[in-house]
This record gives sequence, structure tokens and C-alpha cells, in this order.
Amino acid sequence: MDIQTRDPYFIHSVAHAADVLRAFSSPAEILRLRDIVARTTHSKGITFRLLYTLEKSGLVEKVGANQYRSTIQQRRTRKYKIGFGAQGTDYLFSQEVTCGLKREADRLETVELLTLDNRYSPKVAQKNADIFIKELCDLVIEFQTDENVAPMISAKYREAKIPLIAVEIPHPGATYFGANNYEAGLIGGRALGRWAKQNWDGKVDEILMLELPRAGAIPRSRLMGMIVGIREILPALENCPVVRLDGDGCFEPSWKVTRKQLHRTAAKHTLIGAINDSSALGALRAFEEAGRVDGCAVVGQNASPEGRDELRRSSRFIGTVAYFPEKYGEGLLKLALDILNFKAVPPAVFVPHQLLTAKNVDQFYSNDGLQ
Repeated sequence: MDIQTRDPYFIHSVAHAADVLRAFSSPAEILRLRDIVARTTHSKGITFRLLYTLEKSGLVEKVGANQYRSTIQQRRTRKYKIGFGAQGTDYLFSQEVTCGLKREADRLETVELLTLDNRYSPKVAQKNADIFIKELCDLVIEFQTDENVAPMISAKYREAKIPLIAVEIPHPGATYFGANNYEAGLIGGRALGRWAKQNWDGKVDEILMLELPRAGAIPRSRLMGMIVGIREILPALENCPVVRLDGDGCFEPSWKVTRKQLHRTAAKHTLIGAINDSSALGALRAFEEAGRVDGCAVVGQNASPEGRDELRRSSRFIGTVAYFPEKYGEGLLKLALDILNFKAVPPAVFVPHQLLTAKNVDQFYSNDGLQ
């Protein structure tokens, strides 16, 4: 005999009604009679009578044939477990996203954050997805770079009925959070065009784009935006040669492919746009080592710490488009909690962008020197 049976003050019918109310995870959730029977393990007849009584008491609303919705907000007794697959802890942009998420999770009382490092590897990202599922995460925030494995990773979470937020790289069925890639590209391209107009009288021999092909079509639109932005300022460059190089979003590969390109070209005025600051700086170093730095102007993306440092050092790294990854945590966890509480969310949440230059970088990042 359990304690409830022996307790003379315990009212079983009230406890059964509480079981029914707890079956609803939020006031927005609509459950069928059979769903509530399954969640409470009470018989169909008892569950129906309890629902009827709760409806007459105003605690449950009938919204369709055998469909019900709670009208009260349940107090959550445990934290939401949210998984975060970091792009790679060796990358400063990813580090800032991760740190921001951890700070926000520590501030909130309703979130337990489980972080794994995808190490910039599609294989590791898939293994980490299996771990998040095994750990019974309520929701996963995925920051992995390879478009080719995105459908497989999404399918894993879909099968496990775990909501997914994709950071920067879209995943099928996931809510997107990150850059407005084309708009960010336009901002960078216009900056390159204005600089060439002011410093080279608009004379450009070649446009060089450092790409990240495995990230897919959406991030690629960032570079398309840069080309459009350049030509918007300098329409005469409509037929200017555009050379696309795969820098894989990393410093060393970008340095290597740019160095090879410099052996093939005699261009005296080259505008360089890159998928991120790491690629932009790799290309810039190649020009410096070749003694041709005066013949280039570079704009990066992300405004990462190394990009901001370069703005303060180099006259040829003329700008970088900021995404403010240190602020991602607040936006990501707000979006995650909205999803978990069945609130309506847009299919994509875009972060704000700002062109940083040597003139304004300290206005936005005045504490860089203290780090």
C-alpha cells in the first residue's frame, strides 16, 4: 500500500485531475483524448470525465472533436536541456558564439546547456548529433559548416522529435539564425567599390573572391552580394574578371590559393572579398609576401577579433562586416525558449550587420585592448 492510499487527507480525484493538467506541456499545446490517456495512463472513461469537469471549471478548453487545450500555465519543475554543436573551438567567431551562449544560459534559470565541439568536421558533427539525441535534449542548436551532411543531421533530430536551430548554415526543417548573407555582402562590396573609386579612380583589373563552397548556396550569396555591391558603385566593372578561389574559410588554405593565383596574374589593382575574416587575412598575407600589397584592397566578413586587430594595423584591410557573435547567445536562447513554449517563430532570424573600418572599430569594440 503506497503513502497516498494510507493518507486520509489525500483526495485521489484531485490528484487525477492534476495528472490531466500536467499532460499539457504548455497552454498552446493541443492534445487529443487518446494523447492524454497515454500520458496519464488513466482509463479513457475516467480521463473523459476529468476533462469534462475541468472544462466546466474553466481550466481546460475544448477546441475540436476530442481535442483539448489547457488554459493555465504550468510551473516547469526542471530545466530545458539544450544541446549546442559548436562550429569549432579553434575558430574565434565560434568561440565568441559559444561564450555568449554559456553566459546567457548561466543567467537564465530555465536552461541547462550541453556543448560539444563539431571541430569543423562533418563526421564529428554527425557523431555529436547522436550524443545530443542520446542525452534526450529538448532542443539542439547546430553550428556546423558542411551543407552536404545538413540533411542527414536534420533527419536524425526529426526522427527523435527534437526541434533544431541552425546557426549560419541552413539545415532542412530547422529554424535559421544568423547572417543575412546577401545584405552583408552588399555592405562589404559597396565599401570596396567606394574605396576603389576614391583611391584608384575606379580602375580595377581583377575581383578576387575567397569562397567556402562546402557551406552551400546561402553563404555563397554573401559573395554574390559583394560582387553586386562593387558593381553598384562602379558600373564600369560589369565585365571585370572575377576569380573565385576555395579558401575553405580558413587562413592557411586562403593564403595558399591566393599565392598560386598571384603567380598566374599580372593584375595591378585587385579588389578582394572573402567569406570571413580568416580567409580575407590569408589572402592579404599572400599579397604582402609577394610585395604586391599596394595593389589590393580587402574586405572581410564577421568582424572577428583578428579582423578587428588588422583594421587597426593595415591600410589595405579596409573593412569587415560585423555580425556581433558575442550577442548571439541572448538571441539564440530566446528563440529556443519560444520554440519550446510553442510560440510562433519566423523561419529565419537575421542578426544586424555593421561595416567596421579603422575609423569606427573602437566605437563598437573599445575593450579589445583589454583582452
